[in-house]
Amino acid sequence: MAKRLVSEGGQVIGVDNLATGRKDRLAELAPNPHFSYLDLDVTDAGIVNHPALQDVREIYHLASAASPRFYQADPFGTIAVNTTGTHNMLKLALKTGAKLLFSSTSEAYGDPLVHPQREDYRGNVNTWGPRACYDEAKRLGEVYCYEYWRRHALRVKVARIFNTYSAGLRTDDGRVISNFVTQALEERNITVYGDGSQTRSFCYVTDTVSGLRLMMEKDEANGEIINIGNDREYTILQTAELVKRLTGSSSAITFHPLPADDPVRRRPSIEKAARLLGWKPSVSLEEGLRRTIEAYRNGTPPE
Repeated sequence: MAKRLVSEGGQVIGVDNLATGRKDRLAELAPNPHFSYLDLDVTDAGIVNHPALQDVREIYHLASAASPRFYQADPFGTIAVNTTGTHNMLKLALKTGAKLLFSSTSEAYGDPLVHPQREDYRGNVNTWGPRACYDEAKRLGEVYCYEYWRRHALRVKVARIFNTYSAGLRTDDGRVISNFVTQALEERNITVYGDGSQTRSFCYVTDTVSGLRLMMEKDEANGEIINIGNDREYTILQTAELVKRLTGSSSAITFHPLPADDPVRRRPSIEKAARLLGWKPSVSLEEGLRRTIEAYRNGTPPE
């Protein structure tokens, strides 16, 4: 996102506490005079009055661990960044007159009983389980956004993002694509949880960024929740086999117990994104995996 905004001529301020991020990922952006970085935590109340942020016009609130490995390791931090952190960003937007986009998640639907998932589906989420710190915090973050839109007419938009991937994911991220690609390239067993019949819809990062940019730009997205994801659905086993084929790996595919509350099916309805934004993804899973594998293999910077 930062690279896209800078390339468009924007003046970009990146804010991160590096809880899961890595500063070396800023190496390409750091020399650019249109980019600056602040080592801050959005849950800190002082961020609302930070002098460097008083002229912002657009706020992309993307802060939060998104991998179960990381958000389950710090459940209270995950809750705080999506609730208190979201409230602080809304306060900042109200103070500066900025537009705000909140990155919610497909996890707001939980283990869905409706397929594909439309934005008006209220979800099937367990509040008493290991994923709840992320799922429910994102859902409450959406409520904060709704109240600021309703009470203050704030230009706020909520993106429910479905399984974005690219070489930008840490190799130890713990999510499906980073796991499979890293394991295949290192000729280790490719670990599939459950029998691999559960499904996901994977969206390459450039498509996700394009969707978020359109949401920020278009007034039609104000006060709306919009799914941003690829509506092609793959089983986890199909994904593992595709990674194995594209890497030319001799790794074995092994099966392990399914984690608690792991969703069985996941596919977005993107009719609303098409209607309000004129958006749809253009990068196929095979093409996105080829780009990801090449970058992981060669150590080239992520897109």
